[in-house]
Amino acid sequence: MDAATAIDACVRPVEDWPVQGVTFRDVTPLLADPDAFGAVTAALADAVRELRPDAVVGVEARGFIFGAPLALELGVGFVPVRKEGKLPADTHRATYALEYGEATVEIHTDALAPGARVVVVDDVLATGGTLRAAAELVQTCSAEVVGNAVVLEIGPLGGRDRLSDVPLVSLRRY
Repeated sequence: MDAATAIDACVRPVEDWPVQGVTFRDVTPLLADPDAFGAVTAALADAVRELRPDAVVGVEARGFIFGAPLALELGVGFVPVRKEGKLPADTHRATYALEYGEATVEIHTDALAPGARVVVVDDVLATGGTLRAAAELVQTCSAEVVGNAVVLEIGPLGGRDRLSDVPLVSLRRY
């Protein structure tokens, strides 16, 4: 099974969730299928390997699920970007707009070595706010975002256009 087939077969749209007018793309059926999950992880690794990252940064919560096995596949460390108040040590923080609200995320101040090459991973690219906030946090740590990777992208929301010029891997675009 290839990644695009796995995504089409397993990701389900949920209308009007979490608020009226939003179509949420639920990746949990994909995670429950080991062949589909494996295909997506392998495709992400193949797509970002040439970027030679030193670390993978995963955005809470589903970015953790895809980012951690990706980091293992690449043989690099995994760094979480978490929702405000969830990390126990000193943090940097960034606030951003969602298509249905606002959120704040944090990273430990010592999570990345200065100059580290980082790939930021999340499940879905919608408006781009989450990936932009994660990139800001990476830069605050004096590290460099060399790429972004998402399982799927919701094209009409324009997130791609709001990101920097680093490579963006999107396994499926809706």
